[in-house]
Amino acid sequence: MFTGALTADLLLGDVHSLKEKRSLVRPVVAELRRRYAVAAAEVGDTDLHRRAQVGVATVAGDAAQVGEVLDACERLLAQRPELTLLSTHRQLFSTDDS
Repeated sequence: MFTGALTADLLLGDVHSLKEKRSLVRPVVAELRRRYAVAAAEVGDTDLHRRAQVGVATVAGDAAQVGEVLDACERLLAQRPELTLLSTHRQLFSTDDS
């Protein structure tokens, strides 16, 4: 069994309040969950108006499937016009890891 995690650092568009930020980030997180059956949440930069960190996690039987799901999530984030994907960080864990 393999578990993969993706952390995406995002720059938001014309946002002037935390309320506006939530109105952009929540639908993106919901779409990630719905479309790819992953665990997703805003995980950082919660007090900054124009920055957000979104975390995504998935589990699969092989590493290739985990990679494909995380690739698709990253593409979705990169294609959103209201967001700029600044960077991503990935981790892959296996049940064989000690």
